[in-house]
Amino acid sequence: MILKTLLIASLTLSSLLAITAEEIAQKVHDRDDGDNSTSKMKMIMTDKSGNTRVRDLQTFTKDKGEDKLKLMFFLSPADVANTAFLTYDYEDSNADDDQWLYLPELQKVKRIASSDKSSSFMGSDFTYSDMTSRNVQDYTYKIMKEPTIKGHKTWQMLVTPKSEKTIEETGYTKSIVFIRQDNFVIIQALNYIKAGNKLKYMMVKGLEKIDGIWTATQMQMTTKKGKKTLHKTTFEFSDIKYNQNLDESLFTTRSLEKGL
Repeated sequence: MILKTLLIASLTLSSLLAITAEEIAQKVHDRDDGDNSTSKMKMIMTDKSGNTRVRDLQTFTKDKGEDKLKLMFFLSPADVANTAFLTYDYEDSNADDDQWLYLPELQKVKRIASSDKSSSFMGSDFTYSDMTSRNVQDYTYKIMKEPTIKGHKTWQMLVTPKSEKTIEETGYTKSIVFIRQDNFVIIQALNYIKAGNKLKYMMVKGLEKIDGIWTATQMQMTTKKGKKTLHKTTFEFSDIKYNQNLDESLFTTRSLEKGL
C-alpha cells in the first residue's frame, strides 16, 4: 500500500512538472537567437528536373526591444543584383509585420501587403511570411509524440492557427513541427498549404553553436504534391557573426534604395 501511494504521488508530481505544449512554443520563441548579426547567404533553388539557380545575399539582423529587424541584399546573379528586402518582425501579435522589397529595375520600394505574404519570396519555396517568426498567441498547440531524430529526443507538435486571418497571411492551415528537447530548436516541420493540395517540408540540415547560440547554417524547404517533389529551396549561411556594431538607421527603406 505504501509503495502504491508513493508511486501515485510520484506520477502526480511528474505530471505537474511536465511541460505543456504552450510552454514549449513559448520557449522556442524566447530562446536566444542572437543580436546585431551579419551573415553571407546562398539561396539555392532546384526545380523538379534537378536544375538549380543560385543567388548570393548579405544579411543583417538587429533586435529593437522585443521586435526584430532584418535586412537582406541580393548580390548576384545580375538579374537580381541590388534587390533588397527589409522586415520589421513585431512581437505584438496584434501588429502586422512590415515588409518592403526594393526592385532596382523599377527603382521602387514595394510594401508587401498582408494578402501577399503567403506568396513566394523571390521565386523560392519560402513565403514572405516564412521570413518572420510566428506569434505564439496566434496558434494552438498539441504534443503528439516524442520521437528521437538523429539521436536527439524531440517533441512532435500539432500547430493550428486560431484565426482565418493567420491562415490567409501564412497560407498554412496547420503545421506539424519537431522541436529538439535539449535546445528548443525546430529542426523539421510539415506545413499544410491551403491552396493546391500541397505540402511543404522544412528541414534544418545544418545546426551549429556559434558564440553560444544555436544557429541554423543550412535549411531546406521542399514543396510536394502527393509523393511528387515539385521544387525545393535551400538556404545556406556562412561567415555568421553576432554582436556586430549595427546602427538602427541601417534598417530603413532608404537603405534599400542606397544598397550596400
